[in-house]
Amino acid sequence: MKLYNLKQGIGIEHEGRYFLLQNEDWEPLINRDDALAAIAAKLHTAPEVASFHGADILSPLGQNQELWACGVTYLRSREGRQEESKTSGGSEFYAHVYEAPRPEVFFKATPHRVVGHTGFVRIRKDSSWDVPEPELTLVVTSSGKIIGYTIGNDMSSRSIEGENPLYLPQAKTYDGCAALGPCIYLTEARLPEDAQISLQIYRAGAIVFEGAIALSQMKRTPEELVSYVYKECSFPYGCLIMTGTGIVPSADFTLQSQDEIHISIDSIGTLINTVS
Repeated sequence: MKLYNLKQGIGIEHEGRYFLLQNEDWEPLINRDDALAAIAAKLHTAPEVASFHGADILSPLGQNQELWACGVTYLRSREGRQEESKTSGGSEFYAHVYEAPRPEVFFKATPHRVVGHTGFVRIRKDSSWDVPEPELTLVVTSSGKIIGYTIGNDMSSRSIEGENPLYLPQAKTYDGCAALGPCIYLTEARLPEDAQISLQIYRAGAIVFEGAIALSQMKRTPEELVSYVYKECSFPYGCLIMTGTGIVPSADFTLQSQDEIHISIDSIGTLINTVS
């Protein structure tokens, strides 16, 4: 089942049919441990619509929620971080992070810095090397239960991050620094390990970068990442957690204004955003 945060209400896609819930609050609905069953029960009274084509799709991040992120969870991410920080002497730092029992977790963004499907993401004016990071994103309730998944774009300023690892917050958190959507895929099961994350970047209608990776290449489990984010933090409204990227463009690539970013994950869909 897929859940859409629409301007007109809450959209539900189930078995090829589309339903629209109105007079329902998004945030409490996605902070229920029984969200899948609760929403399924509402299908009996929800009006059916033809589709959500043309609807305004908002970010799935609730207005009282936080977006957190995890880093160096794929080998390719470790290599990319080592590459960008080699001149600052931090290259081995990321090798230690990749192998350490404790993962890298960090606060990513507040809701007003996050855009939804078809929204505009940004690159910092004080950065010369910028990339999108396609990431499986966990939808987690206040109790710490993963109730679903969405697609995340963790926009990153690699020139700032590579200058000094302590500059990570500036490289990661700014207005328009993340995109989420287009929906939440509600399920009680884990996504299959062979599920693919893919990235395509279009410039003037042509693909200038593409890559793909299987979820099986992620070193840490979703439950492990949730346990560390929740270890000493409470989330009364739940939160969303990006799980890291395994697709890193080479050092000779950087985003430009008007580039179009397509991120797809099997079972969830495709998140599309444009660089402003």
